[in-house]
Amino acid sequence: MIWTPGAVRAARRIATAAVVGGGGLTALGAAAYGLLFAEALLARRIVGQPHGLDGPPSDGLYGADFPGQPIRLAMLGDSTSVGLGTTTPAHTPGVSIANGLAAVAERPVRLTVAGQSGAASADLAVQVDRALQAHPEIAVIFIGANDVTTQTPPAQAVRHLQKAVRRLREEGCEVVVGTCPDLGTVRPIAQPLRWVTRRWSRQLAAAQTVAVVEAGGRTVAFADLLGPEFMTYPAEMFGPDRFHPSDRGYLQAAYTVLPSVCAALGLWPEPEPERVEGSQYLLAAMAVEEPGTEVTATRVAGRAVGPHGRWAALLRRRHGPMPGSA
Repeated sequence: MIWTPGAVRAARRIATAAVVGGGGLTALGAAAYGLLFAEALLARRIVGQPHGLDGPPSDGLYGADFPGQPIRLAMLGDSTSVGLGTTTPAHTPGVSIANGLAAVAERPVRLTVAGQSGAASADLAVQVDRALQAHPEIAVIFIGANDVTTQTPPAQAVRHLQKAVRRLREEGCEVVVGTCPDLGTVRPIAQPLRWVTRRWSRQLAAAQTVAVVEAGGRTVAFADLLGPEFMTYPAEMFGPDRFHPSDRGYLQAAYTVLPSVCAALGLWPEPEPERVEGSQYLLAAMAVEEPGTEVTATRVAGRAVGPHGRWAALLRRRHGPMPGSA
């Protein structure tokens, strides 16, 4: 890949704004957050509450008809990790990932859901404690949206996430993080606040990418994953509260993460994906603009670090029908 020093510097500013000196809010930022809070209250009053306070219980064994020892999978994070708004375990992202993983591996999968609705990155420590009790081989984390809406300083949010990933990796667990989605695609948030949340969401996602790669995990960009579909099929992709995904929206999130989960375990049967290598800062900035892209650490000429930071690889995987889906 070819890039200019100016492009690298711009990407570094985007990806590290939350890590180096970017933890506070400017006066304009604080005022914007005040407006966002007021918009959120109004939006909640208009759209109402989602079904229940959490997703349906979904811990258990999936793909039980397959032989062999179960693969141990843990789900951590916020309401999207538990499938808030779904009415049956089968529609939660954890179960969709577990069923897909079982189909690819031809082995059963034991799922432990440690995520919790309303969780922010600061809550990951307790979730990791619970997840490690199950000795997971692979952990999937969906986190970031509540860090934006609760005004968590980005540097603080990223530190909590990086610590969680490191703890899991130290125990030999592979980690895939679905980064902060673009909250600017949420329709109950009106303009001009929508473009503000879009910027905050994507800057946090870029910083998450850098932190996770440095901690030994891999990321999958959610970006505006549901944005185009929501514009075309709003009743199908989002649930009754118009904030959380519908069953179909959760399936798409699971479908987007599944290839990276399988690849982390050495199971993905697809040919080598389209691959771009470069500075982690530049690739983090690129990833937040393209839903479904994976970023992971790599080496170039035997070196883990280059002149513009740690080397990373951006992978664009070819998605086929999700195993076991209609």
